[in-house]
Amino acid sequence: MEIKIQLTENPKQKPADESKLGFGHIFTDHMFIMDYDVGMGWHDARIVPYAPLSIYPSSMCLHYGQTVFEGLKAYRTADGTIQFFRPDENFKRLNVSNERLVIPAINEEDCLQALHTLVNIDKDWVPYTEGTSLYIRPFIIADDPYLGVRPANHYLFMIIMSPSGLYYSSGLDPVNIYVETKHVRAVRGGMGYTKTGGNYAASLIAQDEAHKQNYSQVLWLDGVEQKYIEEVGAMNIFFVINGEVVTPALHGSILSGITRKSAIEVCKSKGYTVSEKRISIQEIADAFDNGQLTECFGTGTAAVISPVGHLKWGDKVMEINDNKIGPVSQMLYDTMTGMQWGKVKDTFGWIQPLKPLDELK
Repeated sequence: MEIKIQLTENPKQKPADESKLGFGHIFTDHMFIMDYDVGMGWHDARIVPYAPLSIYPSSMCLHYGQTVFEGLKAYRTADGTIQFFRPDENFKRLNVSNERLVIPAINEEDCLQALHTLVNIDKDWVPYTEGTSLYIRPFIIADDPYLGVRPANHYLFMIIMSPSGLYYSSGLDPVNIYVETKHVRAVRGGMGYTKTGGNYAASLIAQDEAHKQNYSQVLWLDGVEQKYIEEVGAMNIFFVINGEVVTPALHGSILSGITRKSAIEVCKSKGYTVSEKRISIQEIADAFDNGQLTECFGTGTAAVISPVGHLKWGDKVMEINDNKIGPVSQMLYDTMTGMQWGKVKDTFGWIQPLKPLDELK
């Protein structure tokens, strides 16, 4: 794939204090764009200065929600090497979302080339401080200026990037999770297994209620019986019950998280028994009452591992592991972030170093 490159004439000042990066509100100098048109396929790959888009008020993405996205990171190791964690999995999943949203499939090797090229150009934006990273957001929007419900004929595939600190300002301190019992986010046969904006819009009302009760995230139950655990708004969820690592099985309404998949593989490699199964919130409450629930944690690209200290289901508040991070959570965090920042040997083949530009031609 040929990528045209237009460099900015007005580079922005990079953050001087990387301890104050926050998450997702600072953006690098450049972005990648590629068009799709019926009869032409994906074409006109280019890197241009980061700037506002010019789209019509009638663009279909604004009215009918035909959008998909991904999230991954670039990490800078102690010796200055820049590397990615399983980026091929992100672009495979992007095409899973594309299929469900009736968006044309995109060549995954082209996506990787675009990723490596863009990060090379903005590599000075990859932060140096431990615990920081360059968050990368690939996404596709339907861009037809047309008010009618149908798959679009024109799309934009874009990649933007943001130097970021910790997703939660509290770091690895356990978070409080609120179990939603009124609203539902997804059902089997719907779009719950995809990364599309509508799933996140559906979660906002419960997220707002959780924040009012001083809880940071929402744990969703199934959309039919509202008794089986699915996922947290921005994470997959895991429990350690009687020494066994348990996570809800994927059955069409839960996102197939890449960090989730990696956590399962790491746990198995360490000798833990891991079960992917349907599990009810009542089973979790019973395990807590019996003293068998020793850990709960979320997994996701942004936070990697997020231990859960309190789980609120109705009037029942479960304090897990004395509101402290547990050994499985700590092991997973140390192992995966160790690989990401080059401190732990990658025995799985997940790390992909940034390729120099002359290898991408």
